[in-house]
Amino acid sequence: MKGTYILEISLQNDIELSIGSLGLIFLKKGLYYYIGSAMGTQGSSTLLNRLKRHLKKSYEKKRFWHIDYFLENKNALLTKIIFIPCKIKLECEFARYFLQLADNFIPDFGSSDCNCKTHLLYFSSSEKMFI
Repeated sequence: MKGTYILEISLQNDIELSIGSLGLIFLKKGLYYYIGSAMGTQGSSTLLNRLKRHLKKSYEKKRFWHIDYFLENKNALLTKIIFIPCKIKLECEFARYFLQLADNFIPDFGSSDCNCKTHLLYFSSSEKMFI
């Protein structure tokens, strides 16, 4: 199964993280929404396998994507997963739409393979989100 997904991550405290090639990033306490996709046809590239990977503990996986660095932090709680099975990649459309609603965003996070400003959006509260 292919598709797009949204991870809701509640950050309990302000933190600074070193995230791969992005370097040291300050993340403010609040809600973050990460938009990703899995468009492969086999193995770990399927949507459900990608989501299972995000749920694994940090010691069970090698850091590969920017989101891996964020999710391994003890203050980052994955609170919701929304997945949209689809045959076309909708990740960038969702990211651009939610960027209009967000209070802030982390530049270049999760978007090294596209022209989006980001795929990680910050919201001070869940009231702006309908998901």
